[in-house]
Amino acid sequence: MPIPIVNSIASWFLKKRFHQIDLFLKYPIEVQEELLFHLLQKAKNTEVGRQYDFANIKTYSEFAARIPVTTYEENEPNIERARKGEANIFWPSPIKWFAKSSGTTNAKSKFIPVTTDSLEDCHYAASKDLLCMYLNNNPHSQLFVGKSLRLGGSKQLYQENGTVFGDLSAILIDNMPFWAEYSSTPSNEVSLMGDWETKMQAIANETIRENVTSLAGVPSWMLVLLNNVMETTGKRNLFEVWPNLEVYFHGGVNFDPYIEQYNKLLPKSDFRYYEIYNASEGFFAIQDRNENKELLLMLDYGIFYEFIPMDRYGTSEEKVIPLSEVEAGKNYAVVITTNSGLWRYKIGDTVRFTSTNPYRIKVTGRTKHHINVFGEELIIENAETALRKVSKLTNSEIVDYTAGPIFMNGKEKGAHEWIIEFKSPPDDLNSFTQLLDAALQEVNSDYEAKRFNNTTLNAPKIHHARERLFYDWLKEKNKLGGQHKVPRLSNTRDYLDELLRLNRTD
Repeated sequence: MPIPIVNSIASWFLKKRFHQIDLFLKYPIEVQEELLFHLLQKAKNTEVGRQYDFANIKTYSEFAARIPVTTYEENEPNIERARKGEANIFWPSPIKWFAKSSGTTNAKSKFIPVTTDSLEDCHYAASKDLLCMYLNNNPHSQLFVGKSLRLGGSKQLYQENGTVFGDLSAILIDNMPFWAEYSSTPSNEVSLMGDWETKMQAIANETIRENVTSLAGVPSWMLVLLNNVMETTGKRNLFEVWPNLEVYFHGGVNFDPYIEQYNKLLPKSDFRYYEIYNASEGFFAIQDRNENKELLLMLDYGIFYEFIPMDRYGTSEEKVIPLSEVEAGKNYAVVITTNSGLWRYKIGDTVRFTSTNPYRIKVTGRTKHHINVFGEELIIENAETALRKVSKLTNSEIVDYTAGPIFMNGKEKGAHEWIIEFKSPPDDLNSFTQLLDAALQEVNSDYEAKRFNNTTLNAPKIHHARERLFYDWLKEKNKLGGQHKVPRLSNTRDYLDELLRLNRTD
């Protein structure tokens, strides 16, 4: 199909969709409340709907008072029943697909329900919206001249008891609309290969012959692929491989630690980076402006949002609030009610609102991935802001890292212990450590207070990780690729001690 025709079709869809987006921008609370009552009405005759009397819930206050906030573990018995073929438990339509996700914390797999409603009205709707926003902001784009290189963690889908489970990316590929399949590379056969290392080379071999205009995938794993492409082709940068490449759509992990490495591979000032926020449970937010990394919270994807202020999270004063009560600048845990039948479900992510008109956010970390053993409240956003600053000061590049506590022992004070893998290490690790300590104190007043005169915390301890340490650790756990991530911060030493044992050249 000629590009002008494709762009005209996209323009028509864009105008139609922007009218709907404009509705939730002007009336966000009304759109969210209408969505909530639509979900309650649809599920009122399910087992969960009858248990909590969805039919007679008339206000948000009744909804919040009647239905408890839950975790995956509390939902697991019902999800397992649904996986074995039972219907109408928490969603009225049959549930065929379950996204298998182990994340970074639990060895035990999670199976997140994926309904037809969530596929069409959330995941695929978001993909179209992302393209619409990008084309609206870049009217001279030649995106449709070529193909999008998609990198998922897809393995083959597996059938069990009449239902299907696998990586979310495999489910999306299996149900992909024709227009998306036509415009994507690599082929489904290669995308669904199970062995990650074999797949990396197969993707490189197949895609270097394509006219790739965009990239889509998790930054850490995409970087592995792109470096493979460079080694395979022997080119100086990616534009020598794909001259029409213009944008990278990324999500899953904070992009800041990787930006310098991407800039070296993609040395053009007008190359675009667009961030998304999605998970197995749904697609939540999209970067809607070229030069601003804040994410617009999408309020009409069949997801009703609530939030828990992180300064009260896990305490006796924990409080759940609706979107209408959030404040800019504050950190919140996210709670969702969805068109996949998840009711007041803690997804484990934390966000900070950068704006409430419209509602824009920045993903700040995970509820389980922080260090607060000594009252320092160190979150991933703090760590990565400080690391990026210190990397620039020391001309170093970081591949991966994790940190955990050194617990108090008798009269010995506590501290933080880090293990960092560098692509380009600093000349002096002691100087790097001192600079990181100072940078963390700049971005986190609680950490600064605990470090003042070594009141509670001693200076941090940093280990230089051997090459490929984190890659080998993930491989050992069968977690290469996809949405699998290195846990950045932890209140325990579990990850840290495992990695230190593997780090033979510290």
